Amino acid sequence: MTQANYLQAIQTLNLWAKHYYVLDDPIATDEEYDILYHKVKSYEEANPTQIAQDSPTQRVGDKILEVFNKSSHIERMWSLDDIFNSQELQDWIKRVEKAGNSTFVIDPKFDGASLNLLYENGIFLKATTRGNAFVGEEVTQNAKTIPSIPLSIPYRGRIEIRGECVIAKESFETLNQERLQRGEPLFANPRNAAAGSLRQLDSKITAKRKLQFIPWGVGYCEISENSFFALMQKIRSFGFITSPFSALCANQQEIENAYQALREKRETYPITLDGMVIRVDDITLQKALGFTIKAPRFACAYKFPAVEKKARLLSITLQVGRSGVVTPVANLEPVWIEGAKISRATLHNFDEIHKKDIQINDFVILIRSGDVIPKIIKSLPALRDGTQKPCEIPHFCPICGSELLIEEKLIKCQNLNCEARIKNSIIHFASKNALNIDGLGQKIVELLFDMQKITSIEDLFSLKYEDLATLEGFKEKKINNLLEAIANTKNMDLWRVINALGIEHIGEGASKKLALSFGMDFWNKTYEEYLGLEGFGEEMANSLVEFCKVNQERLKKLLAILSPKIPTLAVSENSNIKGKTFVITGTLSQKREFYQEKLESLGAKVSGSVSSKTDFLLCGKEAGSKLQKAQQLGVKILDEEKFNQLLDS
Repeated sequence: MTQANYLQAIQTLNLWAKHYYVLDDPIATDEEYDILYHKVKSYEEANPTQIAQDSPTQRVGDKILEVFNKSSHIERMWSLDDIFNSQELQDWIKRVEKAGNSTFVIDPKFDGASLNLLYENGIFLKATTRGNAFVGEEVTQNAKTIPSIPLSIPYRGRIEIRGECVIAKESFETLNQERLQRGEPLFANPRNAAAGSLRQLDSKITAKRKLQFIPWGVGYCEISENSFFALMQKIRSFGFITSPFSALCANQQEIENAYQALREKRETYPITLDGMVIRVDDITLQKALGFTIKAPRFACAYKFPAVEKKARLLSITLQVGRSGVVTPVANLEPVWIEGAKISRATLHNFDEIHKKDIQINDFVILIRSGDVIPKIIKSLPALRDGTQKPCEIPHFCPICGSELLIEEKLIKCQNLNCEARIKNSIIHFASKNALNIDGLGQKIVELLFDMQKITSIEDLFSLKYEDLATLEGFKEKKINNLLEAIANTKNMDLWRVINALGIEHIGEGASKKLALSFGMDFWNKTYEEYLGLEGFGEEMANSLVEFCKVNQERLKKLLAILSPKIPTLAVSENSNIKGKTFVITGTLSQKREFYQEKLESLGAKVSGSVSSKTDFLLCGKEAGSKLQKAQQLGVKILDEEKFNQLLDS
């Protein structure tokens, strides 16, 4: 195959893929596609420097990411304000018409994960999730696996094309069945499945999820066009899926007619719909209308009403999460809601169950509202037939049998060795705010655990060079750096070790207080002794007692391995800020811990939130809501210079 043949073959493959995935009109057999695909792949293996960026072989990368990088949108990704009835639609149209007259563009509102695609010189460069509207996570490798995202387009300018990543109801049902068979948690709905699929560190997993991308708008765009409808028609012609039911409407009645027609298709349409998006068509008028703080004034989402169904609650399964939190899950007689078969729904917690008077074998009402998450909103006691049984609060973990920590809304397994939470406890133990083991991030912990190199926190400290040498990606320098980082955790401050244990309600501040007050004997105190510490409440004391009782032997072993040092805090008796409460916010010249330790050494208290009891706010650059609240409450605000002057006075 020559290079010219190779480039022609890529064009042919991309055309065939467009007809198959985008137009739903195949013009080649699977066999023809596979034969030509393998010819292209063979050419690329022989000529690795000549691989075209839009080759279909580039859709699935072999590299597994450690983390997602943050990426800024050129233009902000706005949210939409919601309307729910004809009166709200009329009010919205009146506000629009004050700025000028225009027709309206209507599109179905798909329920998925929003994605921003950047193209430059015709080549797909980057895909970024919505994030906080300004900055999202870059998921380019995963986006390349979605066949309905073209790797090249005929437009050569710079453009951000925005749309929804969705998964069809049928594919969603198949995916959940597969997860059920593997004993994995089920996705709550297609949107949850689409978002989770986009955020896989291994793009090969995303490739299996059958995602589709449907464009609904643009960000940065240099195309000269004053009709939004015409602009989107042009963009869809670049090789994207055409949005069904997209149309122009002249007035409210036409919008209402289109809305009712779309509602009728809601349950039978293969992709979940949760409403209709209405936009002003005239782009000049869009710009004149502008934006509110969070949404454009020229567009809104006309949401569908909630869907309610009755189902029988057959039983309750206790699901133990990675942090040890026990969540009751309702097993239901299957019902269909918007084309999805629902047989499970979260019950949140036992406090919620009792408030809603839910019993096993009750009929309950399931609701799928604008956010399409199925929820049990109430039971139907009038339909009880005597077979109902109360939902008893568990006292022992269904996985490991350990006694559970039980609070009003929280039930948690505290056993660090519980199979359901081992991985997560190791990840937290090594994290930055705990023992800060450099090089031991989440993916490395998962790899070591899955390869059975570690099965508990203690196993970290018995890792040897030869244990790591056989693992993919582990070379001499990486192995030595990791082993050195683990070794450096010995003789660390005791508070770091306590914080690393992940005890419910016990954060950095409480860990320091425990270390200073009780030293190495912190695990062997009574409920009353914990409660006697300043700032410790009943929940904190109860959590400590339960945790230390369940993990007593392991705590002794860990303390013996780590030999932590007990820090002493020399508090100045003559400090003029002794007993004062500080809050720290914004970006300062040193890490926040530096100022906290300085203040505590002078007898001051450091709080995480501003209140009427706050004496001073130490404020750096880019301060947010804490600064506003301090100003409202009349709290004295210090920049770094004034802070240093206060300490020196």
